[in-house]
Amino acid sequence: MSDTTKTVLKIDASARKDGSVTRQLTEELVTSLLQSNPDTKVLTRDVSAGLPFVDEAWIGANFTDAGERSAEQKLALALSDTLVGELKAADTIVIGVPVYNFGIPASLKAWVDLVARARETFRYSENGPVGLLEGKKAYILLASGGTPVGSDVDFASNYLKFILGFLGITDVTVIAADQLMVDTSKHETAVSQARAVGAQAA
Repeated sequence: MSDTTKTVLKIDASARKDGSVTRQLTEELVTSLLQSNPDTKVLTRDVSAGLPFVDEAWIGANFTDAGERSAEQKLALALSDTLVGELKAADTIVIGVPVYNFGIPASLKAWVDLVARARETFRYSENGPVGLLEGKKAYILLASGGTPVGSDVDFASNYLKFILGFLGITDVTVIAADQLMVDTSKHETAVSQARAVGAQAA
């Protein structure tokens, strides 16, 4: 691959494998990006089966200086290190987000907790926290039955935009197939928007 090759991290969180709107949207968007740049490298992370929750051992390991961690502490952080590495390597992040009870799936929240790490993806300064993942582009592909995206009861896209910004990723586009129980036409609109991303990126 050439030096200009881009890397896309595709994250799927829907518990549904068949008939998932968000999985369709992430696939459409990544396919569009590949059409505009066939050399793009795609990293795929499906979190739907669940990820370990942060526990006392993880916290202790995370707040121990890297050079002083025991073998057990390094093991406790191994998956987190892998997920952080994927995020750092990506130029573009594509996240499929089904809205469950007005928020993101628990498995996706677990992913957030494993990648939001002081000294790795953000740092504290005299003026507060500073994100360390600047210069990246993120797409949130969201589907809901009744929750209006961007509304006061949307605790999914609003939260993810905030946490991505906290990590330094401020260029975030939301493509929403929301309120599908009310208006099914939003599904095709979102698909069209996802398919158009590659042309826009080119």
